[in-house]
Amino acid sequence: MTFKRIILSLSLIASALFVFSCEGDGDGSGNGSSNKPKSRGAIGEILVVIDSTKWQGPAGEAVREVFQEDIKGIMRSERLFSVRRVDPRSITRMLKLANNIVYVTSFDDRSGGSQKINSQFNEESRQKVAEDPSMFMLRSKDEFAVGQEVLYLFGTTEADLIRNLRENKSKLQNLFQVRERERLGRTILKRKSGEIGRLGQDKFAIDLNIPASYQLVKDENNFIWARQPTPTADRPDISLFFYETDYKSEDQLFPENLVEFRNSITRNHIFGDPNNRESYLVTERREEPPLFNNFNIQGNYAVEMRGSWRTNTYSMGGSFLSYIVVDEEKGKLYYMEGFVYYPNEAHREALREIETILLATEFPREEAD
Repeated sequence: MTFKRIILSLSLIASALFVFSCEGDGDGSGNGSSNKPKSRGAIGEILVVIDSTKWQGPAGEAVREVFQEDIKGIMRSERLFSVRRVDPRSITRMLKLANNIVYVTSFDDRSGGSQKINSQFNEESRQKVAEDPSMFMLRSKDEFAVGQEVLYLFGTTEADLIRNLRENKSKLQNLFQVRERERLGRTILKRKSGEIGRLGQDKFAIDLNIPASYQLVKDENNFIWARQPTPTADRPDISLFFYETDYKSEDQLFPENLVEFRNSITRNHIFGDPNNRESYLVTERREEPPLFNNFNIQGNYAVEMRGSWRTNTYSMGGSFLSYIVVDEEKGKLYYMEGFVYYPNEAHREALREIETILLATEFPREEAD
C-alpha cells in the first residue's frame, strides 16, 4: 500500500473507527476550529508524545532516526527538526497547542503512556490495522488548535511500528519539511521586493518572489545578487543569487560540471571582500562534498545541490543550497542559490528560508499559438 493510500484509507475509516477523547476538541466547545486557539511554536519544532519507556527503546530510536536525522551536506552537525518529547500522561493543554504533534504507540504495549494513546482506538480500528500492517498513520488537522498538524503513528506490534517508520522515513520527513516551508512562506513572502521582481522578469522572464527585506547588491548581465542588509548576532547573513545561460546538453548537469558551473559564477561575481578579487567564493569539496538530488520544479527537470562554501582566501565560509533548473522549451539553464554566513551558529533555519524563497520562483510557460 502506498503512502498516499495509507492516509486515504485511515481517513475513510477515521470517523467510524478512530474515537477521540472529549478533550480532543481543543477548546472543549465542539464548535469547530473557528473557536479554537491558534497553534504556537517555532518553525522546525515537533512535539513527540510517546511513553517514556518506549522512547528509550527501539521504537524511540526509530522515531529519532526519522525526525532527528543529521542534515546532510553541511559542515556542522545539525538535526532535521527540533524534537521535544513528552509522556502522554504528562501532556498539558498548553503543550497541546504545539504546531506539530506526533503521537507514537503500538497496540501490544501495556505501559501506562501507550495505553493512554491506545484508549482512543476502538477494537474495530485495531482489527483493521491488524489485517493490514501497512496502515500505520493518521493525520488530523486543527485537532487542538487552529493551524495545527497532529500525526498518529501506530502499529499492532512494536515491530510493525518500527518497520513502517523506517520504510517511510523520507516520506514522513518530507511531510513536515513541506509543511514548515509553507508555514514559513506565509510569513516571509507577505511583502515582496518589486525591484528584484522586475529584474527577474526583464533578465530571465521568470518571477522572482523575494521578501521585501532583501536588497539588491549587484545586477550584471545575466546575474542578480540580493542580500539581507543587516545581519546581526541573532540574524544570519543570507545571500541569494540568480544566473541564466544556454542549455546545450545533459553533460551540463553532471555533478562535477555543476560544481564548476557554480564556481565560474561566484569566481566572477561574488567576493568576500569587494576590494580583493582573490576573495571569490569556491565550493568546498574536501571536508563535506556537495550532495545532489534530482528535482522537479513546476514540470521542469532540476537538480538540487547542497554543500559548503568558503572564500578562496579562507577568510569566510558557510553553507549553500542551489537549484539548477532546465527549461527545454526556451533552451535555458537557470542557476539559483542561497548561501549563509553565520559563524559558529546553526544554519538549519537559514537554509529553510533559502529553500522557501527559491522554490517560490515561478517559471511561466510560453503559450502555444
